[in-house]
Amino acid sequence: MFDVNVLAALAWVRLAHRAWLAEHGGAIVNIASVAGLGASPGIAFYGMTKAALVNMTKQLAVELSPGIRVNAVAPAVVKTKFAEALYAHDEEGVAAHYLLKRLGEPTDVAAAVAYLASSDAAWTTAQTLVLDGGLIGGL
Repeated sequence: MFDVNVLAALAWVRLAHRAWLAEHGGAIVNIASVAGLGASPGIAFYGMTKAALVNMTKQLAVELSPGIRVNAVAPAVVKTKFAEALYAHDEEGVAAHYLLKRLGEPTDVAAAVAYLASSDAAWTTAQTLVLDGGLIGGL
């Protein structure tokens, strides 16, 4: 899990940096998780790897600035095959914990990534954008 969630992301950044970003600049957006922002009962090791990714995002933002912006998104439960086990038994009941009363959709995450990768976010780096439908804010 650490290899996929942290080391693979770092390897991709190294390759992209060598191939394009070092010379031309750009933006990197890592996919973290709200599980990396606090305790994650039942998925603790996953949460620890995502916490490492959030920290790596900050470290890379410092090391690659000013020409390269590095940010992350941290979604809560998004309706994907990967997360299905977290909501399939009672989607409505799980969604009831969110202020927006629904789970995330892949398009919610895609829109946030597109924003952070775009010039609209030109003054944003070293940040993790929480995408949780109000889950954390409503606690």
